[in-house]
Amino acid sequence: MRHALVIANPASRGSGRRLTAAVRGLERAKIAADVASTEYPGHAARIALDRAGSYDAVFTLGGDGTAMEVVGALGGSGPPVGILPGGTGNLLARSLGIPLTVRAAVRALVAGREARIDLGQLGDGRVFGIGTGIGVDATMIQETPVSLKRRLGVLSYVIVGVRSLLRFDAFDVNGTVDGVPFEQRASAVLVANFGTMFRHLLTLGDGILQDDGVLDVCFFSPRTHADAARISYKMMRRDFSPDPCMSYLSGREISITTDPVRVMQADGEMAGSTPFTVKVLPGAGRLLVP
Repeated sequence: MRHALVIANPASRGSGRRLTAAVRGLERAKIAADVASTEYPGHAARIALDRAGSYDAVFTLGGDGTAMEVVGALGGSGPPVGILPGGTGNLLARSLGIPLTVRAAVRALVAGREARIDLGQLGDGRVFGIGTGIGVDATMIQETPVSLKRRLGVLSYVIVGVRSLLRFDAFDVNGTVDGVPFEQRASAVLVANFGTMFRHLLTLGDGILQDDGVLDVCFFSPRTHADAARISYKMMRRDFSPDPCMSYLSGREISITTDPVRVMQADGEMAGSTPFTVKVLPGAGRLLVP
């Protein structure tokens, strides 16, 4: 790697300091770095499409939204993408085992390897890497105040998420997985590409892999505080013995409808509301990983 493009979101926390660390880190590795800053939503994807072909690698510096704009735009083509932590949640960096300081992340990615991962694509064309969800996780993203995120970082999501979980706000969900219909009642539904969250603190289900060519639909339906505590404990312990409050389906094409309508998130960013469709893009993400 001799020449890299850094696509930075200047609106992310500590963007100036982190950008300086990224460029200096690349220069120490004898990699010439050019910088392009985003100016509006969707701009990272436009920059990547217009300029990535001239570089050996593209690095993103911003939140998960900035990263996925670039990964999605270059899906199936273009140079590999290195994700540098610059947002609040940094879900992608955490899931890929990327260090959470920019300097350490640059070192790890430059010395690392390339990997192919599956991507998910919503019906509106939006692409995600980690997963898309409705219920508790979407409510958590929607209701976490910006001021709390700035003060507490990812801990702010945990606080709001626990509060949302304990409402036991269930809804009816139905749809299809590869054409086979299903019906459930749940308080959270996650269409997952990665099986672990927060550096393996939580494992969503058994055998959920980011490179297996399918997406996994995870249904969680706690009805009591005891249910919520039990399934949380099981996910931390990777215990996936049968449980009435946890169920799973997997497939390549998924459609979901809810009653009532629910807001949804994709990779920690609000992404509209139900109903929605999603399909897997096998091996479309080309990433740098430690």
